[in-house]
Amino acid sequence: MIDLFLATDIPAPLETALSARFRLFRGSPPTTTRAIVGGGMSAVDAALIASLPALEIIAVHGVGHDRIDLDAATRAGVRVTLTPDVLTDDVADLAIGLMLAVQRRIPANDRAVRHGNWRVPNGRRASGRRIGLFGMGLIGQSIASRAAPFASETLYTSRTAKAWLPYRFVPDLAELATASDVLIVAASGGTETAKAVNADILDRLGRDGVLINIARGGIVDETALVAALLEGRIYGAGLDVFAHEPIVPDALKTLDTVVLQSHQGSATQEARAAMAVLVLANLDAHFTGQPLLTAIN
Repeated sequence: MIDLFLATDIPAPLETALSARFRLFRGSPPTTTRAIVGGGMSAVDAALIASLPALEIIAVHGVGHDRIDLDAATRAGVRVTLTPDVLTDDVADLAIGLMLAVQRRIPANDRAVRHGNWRVPNGRRASGRRIGLFGMGLIGQSIASRAAPFASETLYTSRTAKAWLPYRFVPDLAELATASDVLIVAASGGTETAKAVNADILDRLGRDGVLINIARGGIVDETALVAALLEGRIYGAGLDVFAHEPIVPDALKTLDTVVLQSHQGSATQEARAAMAVLVLANLDAHFTGQPLLTAIN
């Protein structure tokens, strides 16, 4: 059987399916490893790739690849595949859910009622808001279409303007934050966007502003975010991702205007099943000499 290294935990059904096709390893991959499978937070650096001379493919169960050295993989002739599209709707749904949950204080009010309290502070109106998106790929576009009924205006910042979209392009993140009531982070992770949402961006968003992050925790300066929330320089935040997962700053857990999730963007039964199918399809295609379905190199 072909040796396959599991770089992270994966859903049990996928692991069962893989075990029928491959010899699985955890911890330290043998030098005979020909495939790596892991989630979107999988770390595969140049040193690991160099230590595995038989490695042929890295199949990511997700769309994140900012911790994979794509250049090193390409130089070594190692193909990298993702599971795009099949999780887009679920991530977009969660972004809207977080936006509503923060402004209408849904989790905080739920906790209050469960503890016998009926009188709670007023929430914020969720409609008629200027909604800005940092990132306008497939997920960003899906969020924008869902956000439209709540938006007085939808704006976005991305690498390039997308003329076919009915939203206002803003070329600069600082300008986007200034013009937005809700800032939704849907950009790719990596060095280019590391801590892009910093103290200045949060101050531009303002004391009535809401930050939603369903992308990568490292895009937001977490220390600056905690300070802005504690000091009332922004209204609230809905966070599905964090800088050092699974560690979540304790201060965030104390605030009723912060809604926290454990990186659940694609965590629906339907999306995870479709992602597993795509991982297996890419591996089967590779090892039978067929074209890969969703390669990125």
